[in-house]
Amino acid sequence: MMLKQLEYFVALAREQHFARAAQFCRISQPALSESIRKLEDELGVPLVRRGHSFQGLTLEGESVLRWARRMLSDRDSLRQEAHALRSGIKGSLRLGVVPAAATTVVQLTDPFARVYDQVGIVLESSLRSADIVRRIKNYELDAGLIYAVPEDLVGLRVVPLYAEEHVLLSAVGMLPEDRTLAGWSAALELPLCLLDGSLRGRQVLDAALAASGMRAEPRIECDSVASLIAYVATGQWASIVPKQWLDPFGLLPGLEQTALVAPHVTAQMVLVMHCAQSLPPVPRAFLQTVTKIFPNADYATDLA
Repeated sequence: MMLKQLEYFVALAREQHFARAAQFCRISQPALSESIRKLEDELGVPLVRRGHSFQGLTLEGESVLRWARRMLSDRDSLRQEAHALRSGIKGSLRLGVVPAAATTVVQLTDPFARVYDQVGIVLESSLRSADIVRRIKNYELDAGLIYAVPEDLVGLRVVPLYAEEHVLLSAVGMLPEDRTLAGWSAALELPLCLLDGSLRGRQVLDAALAASGMRAEPRIECDSVASLIAYVATGQWASIVPKQWLDPFGLLPGLEQTALVAPHVTAQMVLVMHCAQSLPPVPRAFLQTVTKIFPNADYATDLA
């Protein structure tokens, strides 16, 4: 068995199409098909359900896929480790981030990039928590920033970062001039634009409001905090966003933040990584950087 065979198999599982997988691997489709058939012969089990086209993986194929991803990840980790011993840490850090952490992640990645100048950073900042978790477990992401919701954290290394605080964001003049604090009930009466209900950040907010007998009914929903700010900037809409998301921008021209009180709503943001006993050099260095930035992140918990 060769690792190339596993690469082709993983590519086929991801692309769900023989021709696309072959194109991704830069080989001919017959060569890819033959390689996977040889892998099946070596293992003695069928991996792919075939018809006139790719029909999916067999149960055996799903099991082999998990091992293949792990073996390829270990191969990449070995290469990183050897390079780090020879000439320093080099490679790529792949991060997935929920929309509400799309700006706060800069507090982690900027210091990391300054120290490890041979490491490239690939950041995806509009992912759902479930997608981040799945891709970390499949070795497709090195780390992610998500909300600390118990069902999302099983089987991951969890590093607590910060408690998110929500503020009311509105155009200057929308609220009375003497208003420095706003109650949630008053905020919910404004024409609101919020993150859409499929995103974990919105679900956390809705659950907290429901616990206090309240409900948000926005007229506009979107999957980007940047879009929310653009709507608020028109002067016709208000939004409820994490204060930490706004902090990197400082004061936004024409907009104002109003603290929300009664009830107090907060949510914990965490860094999640694979629970492998030994992290590869790049993710390990990133974890060390994070623990220097956030004082409460000096420990990580592996949740079985």
